[in-house]
Amino acid sequence: MDHVLGCATSLVSCQKVFEGPLVNSLLSIRQGGLKMYIIEDKGGAIALMLASLFFLGTWPAVLTLLERRGRLPQHTYLDYSITNLLAAVLIALTFGQLGDSKPNMPNFFTQLSQDNWPSVLFAMAGGVVLSIGNLSTQYAWAYVGLSVTEVISSSMVVVIGSRSENSHVGSSGTTLNYFLDNRINRAEILFPGVACFLVAVILGSAVHASNAADNEEKLNGSTNIYKLGENGSVEPNKEVIEKDAPKDLENGASATKYVAKAEAGTAEYLIELEERRSIKVFGSSTFIGLGIVFFSGVCFSLFSPAFNLATNDQWHTLKQGVPHLVVYTAFFYFSISCFVIGIGLNILFLYRPMAGVPKSSFKAYLNDWEGRQWALLAGFLCGFGNGFQFMGGQAAGYAAADAVQALPLVSTFWGILLFGEYRKSSRKTYILLGFMLFMFIVAVAVLMASSGHRSTK
Repeated sequence: MDHVLGCATSLVSCQKVFEGPLVNSLLSIRQGGLKMYIIEDKGGAIALMLASLFFLGTWPAVLTLLERRGRLPQHTYLDYSITNLLAAVLIALTFGQLGDSKPNMPNFFTQLSQDNWPSVLFAMAGGVVLSIGNLSTQYAWAYVGLSVTEVISSSMVVVIGSRSENSHVGSSGTTLNYFLDNRINRAEILFPGVACFLVAVILGSAVHASNAADNEEKLNGSTNIYKLGENGSVEPNKEVIEKDAPKDLENGASATKYVAKAEAGTAEYLIELEERRSIKVFGSSTFIGLGIVFFSGVCFSLFSPAFNLATNDQWHTLKQGVPHLVVYTAFFYFSISCFVIGIGLNILFLYRPMAGVPKSSFKAYLNDWEGRQWALLAGFLCGFGNGFQFMGGQAAGYAAADAVQALPLVSTFWGILLFGEYRKSSRKTYILLGFMLFMFIVAVAVLMASSGHRSTK
């Protein structure tokens, strides 16, 4: 974790973490001074995508941890939004400002004053849909779980908008990126991969339904001092006298806490988690969680094509002679809109919360320091993860850069290791989970194999 924190704040620390082509590209020096960092080889692009894969797969686990500890999601997302924007600013002021500005490759400050508003609006539109998608998944993680949420939403990024070559209907996600990239990715490999992602989405829905049935069976068979109320709430069992219930002095709490920490996967564990967490999920319909996940998947499928249009101007919206947005400037505007939407919606949710989350206030948010450092770290991880993804897409093609959709494999690792997801589930759930992950791995491998090459000269 120290290496991750160091990488978020220091280029020197990053060199210790990412040895190889990425560092060679980042630190390349020409006689006469530094040049603007632009990915020119596939090795550097792959290294960036691997870094992005780890960062984008880890920050959801951090936010999930805070929600499970009871921190309000509004407070967490406000903190996250600050450092997410800060990461984009750091990337723009470092990588985007190195060296002298050139007519076809202006540096960050030079480009801020140019007449490139059509591309800026595309970048900001991408930021809007990404922010809404991220905000949605923050609630989906509670309802559906980290692993399935990430697999379904990431798969939808690739699947949504599939079309034939002669179709005039707009499409989204990797499919749209394929056409926006002038088909630099190999279609005979790319589209079978899209089919594999579709299968992963179906299996992910089945995993969630099976696991929900397992949890309901555990709760119905529980003889613990808590029981599940008619509306899904957690209620003390009337047969247990409150004064006889032990206290949990470590967590501060009530006369009805447990003496020992329950084992992950048991009914007692599920009930303890429901009591502690900020988003209550007991008694909710299976379709509520899946609906949120599918909505977030639609949002995610739109943001990368919007960024692609912002940096490559395939629709020729810029005036003649105006250079395309460099990736650093586009990412800056992208993150500005992300920040505005995230801050605005979550200030609203402080006073008008969703999903049964308690009301709060801006003053309460400012005074809530419990877990703030983790929320700030999550923002850095997401910001640098998105930045590295876009930078890698310049060389490998945005469709292949979407190979960072393998981030659910990282999130699944954290979900099983940290949160005990699917612990003590049925054999049916394990089989479905295994097939879902296998199909997802195959799909990502096929997607990466479709990679073409974009010249940056």
